[in-house]
Amino acid sequence: MTMVKPAAAVESRPLGLPDDAFEQRRPLRGQVTKREVRAVSLYSMGLKSDSVVWDIGAGTGSVSIEASLIAHRGQVFAIERDENSLDLLRSNVANLSGDNVQIVVGEAPVALAELPDPDSVFIGGSGGHLSAILDAVAGRLKDEGRIVVNLAALERTQEVYHHLKDEGMTVELTTISASRGREMPDGTVRLEAMNPVFIVSAQQGQEQAASQTA
Repeated sequence: MTMVKPAAAVESRPLGLPDDAFEQRRPLRGQVTKREVRAVSLYSMGLKSDSVVWDIGAGTGSVSIEASLIAHRGQVFAIERDENSLDLLRSNVANLSGDNVQIVVGEAPVALAELPDPDSVFIGGSGGHLSAILDAVAGRLKDEGRIVVNLAALERTQEVYHHLKDEGMTVELTTISASRGREMPDGTVRLEAMNPVFIVSAQQGQEQAASQTA
């Protein structure tokens, strides 16, 4: 049986959970946004205490859960279509987040239709509908809102970058290439490289404002 933590215990915990805090698919570990990537992604989302957040392709919910602590007076919508991930997502949300995370079962962009307009959107998975999702998000994002897209393939970054730029947004591209130390049997520490992640982040309204004041 899943034990739900009291709200006070959740709200008092520090931001920045280790990857192993989240229940993950077994034996396929790693189906979670890594801590180092999560930190940069959350920072890039520009979250406020009352933000409305969409986490598209929420997976195990690591971004939704961490975002819920920052946007503790707002709403976080964890959108997930994969039936194999939903039980893990529900368990992680119940154990690790406050009461401001709502799980939305369905496939984006259709599943986004009834949600309130977002201040911040994280896209960690698209189910092959990335272009349609970007169009839908760009049309709903609040003024000065932010989109953050995590990508594993370099080839997709150019597509996403220019798609958002064509929407009139201010766009940035960041690569996170982190390594973690692993202690060897002889006591030495070896660095093990993690797979690089490409982060495309964009903000609504900035480019238009700059052109008007030029």
